[in-house]
Amino acid sequence: MLPKTGVEPLVIRGECQILLPSLETWQIILPDASSTLQLGEDLTRTCVCPAILLLDGNLGAGKTTCVQGIARAAGITGPVTSPTFALIQEYPEGDPALVHIDLYRLAPEAVRELWLEEFWEQQVLVAIEWAERLRYLPEDYLRLQLQFWDPEGRRAMFEATGPRSAAWLARLARHYC
Repeated sequence: MLPKTGVEPLVIRGECQILLPSLETWQIILPDASSTLQLGEDLTRTCVCPAILLLDGNLGAGKTTCVQGIARAAGITGPVTSPTFALIQEYPEGDPALVHIDLYRLAPEAVRELWLEEFWEQQVLVAIEWAERLRYLPEDYLRLQLQFWDPEGRRAMFEATGPRSAAWLARLARHYC
């Protein structure tokens, strides 16, 4: 885990308010669903694979919308829905290739049986919804927590856990400022 700076940068779309550059944590206010979709696109444009994104948040917080933005920027043209019943949906045609995982229906002990570790080092972007059900975490990942904010908006809070994800988060933050 990288050391914390004690300062939480905050960005409101279009108004950069970063007080101190932080590679470990960052947050942004997304005023509507289209901004959440745009965030997903920006995550794709700033990632370097292998990349792992863990998405947490209540039902309807925007996890799947964010992944749809990721897929759109990767050039994936087919429908992208939450793989709640399939659990894992792979999109090898994307640039980068995308692996979309949804753990909503699984108990944490059942997640181990999926052998998700096989995706950690592949040259893909792995997006995992309901990631709080993971018992085994990769060494380096970017966590995105989505919370409801005002009637239509969302608060997106990021935490990087290693050098690759910290570099990804820095590229993303620079993209917004």
